[in-house]
Amino acid sequence: MDRKEYDQMADELQPTGHKVKNGFNAFLYGGVMGVIAQGVLDFYMNILDVSEKDATPMMVITLVFVACLLTGLGLYDNIAKHAGAGTFIPITGFANSMTSSALDSKTEGLIMGIGSNMFKLGGTVITYGIVSASLLGVIRYVIALLW
Repeated sequence: MDRKEYDQMADELQPTGHKVKNGFNAFLYGGVMGVIAQGVLDFYMNILDVSEKDATPMMVITLVFVACLLTGLGLYDNIAKHAGAGTFIPITGFANSMTSSALDSKTEGLIMGIGSNMFKLGGTVITYGIVSASLLGVIRYVIALLW
């Protein structure tokens, strides 16, 4: 098979994307997740009478727990098929990546399996999050000094 045949076959097998539809679905599902998060926050603040300062981390923990539970039950991937980026951009996507990596490697044991593989997907997010936050912090500090 020469390069031209390979390129032709690759083009035929390339999935056709519906970018507008996928973008709309991501926006819709991400918005629904935001509404759910706000509902959980309001529940903690209004029903359980928790301060906003304390209710916010409780809401985040609740969303992470639910995402981990849905991942463990095999339901999160089905939601992600329809929602696309609407599920992996929020904190729930990070929880899903950590949980799925841990579940995939559980047969290898606690140390060499779960412990060493859990951060394969999530480690990148943590690394780039720390680097970008540090760079933006330095930029903000320099601007504050000059302003």
